[in-house]
Amino acid sequence: MEEIEHKYIEVNGLKLHIAEIGSGSSPVVVFLHGFPEIWYSWRYQMLAVAKAGYRAIAPDFRGYGLSDQPTQPEKTTFLDLTNDLLALLDALNISKVFLVGKDFGSFVVSYFSILHKERVSGFIVMGVPFLPPKPLEFKQGLPEGFYISRFGVPGRAEADFGRLDAKTVVRNVYILFSRSELPIANEDQEIMDIVQPSTPLPPWFSEEDLTAYGALYENSGFRTALQVPYRSLHEQVNITDPTVHVPALFIKGEKDYFLKFPGIEDYISSGVLKSLVPNLQIVNLPEGTHFVQEQLPNEVNQLVLEFLSKNSKLQ
Repeated sequence: MEEIEHKYIEVNGLKLHIAEIGSGSSPVVVFLHGFPEIWYSWRYQMLAVAKAGYRAIAPDFRGYGLSDQPTQPEKTTFLDLTNDLLALLDALNISKVFLVGKDFGSFVVSYFSILHKERVSGFIVMGVPFLPPKPLEFKQGLPEGFYISRFGVPGRAEADFGRLDAKTVVRNVYILFSRSELPIANEDQEIMDIVQPSTPLPPWFSEEDLTAYGALYENSGFRTALQVPYRSLHEQVNITDPTVHVPALFIKGEKDYFLKFPGIEDYISSGVLKSLVPNLQIVNLPEGTHFVQEQLPNEVNQLVLEFLSKNSKLQ
């Protein structure tokens, strides 16, 4: 991990923290994290692609980790994160990239691939498939205790998280999101209370990892993280053509709880997803959970490197 360099790049009036490794002249792979993740969640993939000859960059989104907080976190949108990515590439003089997104990072990959097609050589998503920008009705038909509903209520998640330190919040969310069931609290229960203090971490997630995440979220808090993604799901963006024709890969963990979101399995299997991304390959990992890149780094690294090798020319 010592080989990974850290720097700050000013974009749209904010200093974004980026982690970087690899040669400046190599094809660039930009990794976009989800929640409760940060640049660190790509540690295995960054080292693997750099070793294979690529340049890996992983930013902390605005308001996350070591990046600056926006002046009004409650007004942050997915479009802001997309514009930050564009400004970051411009600041680094990078004309074209491969994008790798996880969880809501996949939303940013989707937005960017549609709005800035000429800047994308290809993309990989995991945890969440490519989704065109439109209001998302994930809560439909699910109980009030569904975590998306709870996190979407201003003040409720803040009070829930506020009883604990940042490290414990990350611990609880990692445990919840690594299961194959949807996180749903009882009527008289908060989301953080679903996880018992004695519940062990997933076997692939160490105390050292938790400490690293805890320190980064201790720094940033959760104000922006609750806004994007959870309070921005109804964002409206004027898109005329949501089709993307670049090479694409969806790494799908068969035990990922996100597959149980209303309409998601049908969206993936019915042909709708493939109609939007005609050059999409879907690879299923039977034991994969929502955090495949950390849970199964060797398998994911191999898939990422095969995709890059097939779709890029190393100098």
